[in-house]
Amino acid sequence: MAWARFGSLDGVAIEATGVEAITHDIADVTAGFWGVVLTFEGELTAVRFTDVDRDPGPMVPASWPGVTGEWARSLDDTAYRSGVGEIRERIARGTVYQVNLCTVLEAPVGPDASVRALGAVLAEGNPAPYAAVLDVPEAGLEIACASPESYLERHGSRVTSRPIKGTAVAPDALLEKDFAENVMIVDLVRNDLAHVCRPGTVSVDHLFRVEQHPGLVQLVSDVSGELRDGVGWRDLLDASFPPGSVSGAPKHTALQAISDLEPVPRGPYCGAIGWIDADRDEARLAVGIRTFWVLRDESGAGVLRFGAGAGITWGSDPDGEVAEVHLKARRLVELARTAYEPVILRDEPRTTPG
Repeated sequence: MAWARFGSLDGVAIEATGVEAITHDIADVTAGFWGVVLTFEGELTAVRFTDVDRDPGPMVPASWPGVTGEWARSLDDTAYRSGVGEIRERIARGTVYQVNLCTVLEAPVGPDASVRALGAVLAEGNPAPYAAVLDVPEAGLEIACASPESYLERHGSRVTSRPIKGTAVAPDALLEKDFAENVMIVDLVRNDLAHVCRPGTVSVDHLFRVEQHPGLVQLVSDVSGELRDGVGWRDLLDASFPPGSVSGAPKHTALQAISDLEPVPRGPYCGAIGWIDADRDEARLAVGIRTFWVLRDESGAGVLRFGAGAGITWGSDPDGEVAEVHLKARRLVELARTAYEPVILRDEPRTTPG
């Protein structure tokens, strides 16, 4: 049965089951609770669920076989360094200021590799405020996401984005480059939201908040605004997608650099993953980072994919950027590689003395 689970910033999860409708047009998302996946390339899949549980309790662990094959990368370390060099040349020419350069990892998995089980593994080994698992084969969705980053949250007319830019192993390891990256993307997000928000309402609520996540720290800023009357989801997505933190600035030339330098589509990685409750006029969409997804053939066998990347600026060092990509990927790839068998506790039989 189709199933999805979404985490949240306040620690409350939502589980949804039962498929009522599937659409690829955001205009159809007018009523009900929808699980939403928007690929970096702009392909939408939205699933309206029949049953929604807003207090589901902890995830139930399940067996995960582990990834036994070798991981292939769309950009190896040498190619990634070359990409960093090319981006720095474009920055020197003045065509772009920052580009998020990504590599996609891929390894074979069998029919018994369940994203529900992988999602439980991630929840235990790499908990994240915007975690999501979507197991909806009829919609082609098998995704386990451990995202720490909010793309868009909506409550009525108020929208908030929390871009992440700047990553290190500890707060004192953050560099001047990390803060410069963050400022560039905050300005980009402010500009995006200004296209659909009331004049004077777009504000930077927090700048350079240091958040601790498993194995690393990241710089986070909060940008919010009040939507103009009549602004719908298509308007909001057209103005702000793809997320600035995973594209670059200016966005149109950053996207051109990504198209030139990345050999494979990103898919749901760096897209948007989350939910829209059209009845409540609420939504929580994560940036699809720290995300695994499965692509299968007719036999049920397939590949597990995972993406990692870094923001490249003039101050970037190619070796340092490669190290950042490895830092972001290491913990999650190791969790996926390791087989997991849940421990099932049973009541011991009581003995009667005498």
